[in-house]
Amino acid sequence: MERGELYRVEKPTRIEQKKFRVYVIVSRNQFIQSNYQTVICAPVYTNRSGLETEVNVGIEEGLRHESAVRCDDLISLPKFVLTNYIGSLSEQKIKELNQALRIALEIENE
Repeated sequence: MERGELYRVEKPTRIEQKKFRVYVIVSRNQFIQSNYQTVICAPVYTNRSGLETEVNVGIEEGLRHESAVRCDDLISLPKFVLTNYIGSLSEQKIKELNQALRIALEIENE
């Protein structure tokens, strides 16, 4: 399990309307490899809003459709629900993810 990996999760929250949702792990690798039982993830949606806090993803990342990672909607998920591996983000997509997270969390570039 590493940062930037995509997993398909069955009914991750009570308010989720879909039966499944894909999530990208955004926690840092040191945290992921620790004894903590949860990781921070960003959901993937097939409808894109064009926000600068979204990262476009698709077939190259293992998805069936063109979609977007929404960095404005972070969630903590237990590691044990992340079992259905879909794919992973490229180095370029990780850079885009980092930038989208900076914007979503109002972290200024140094």
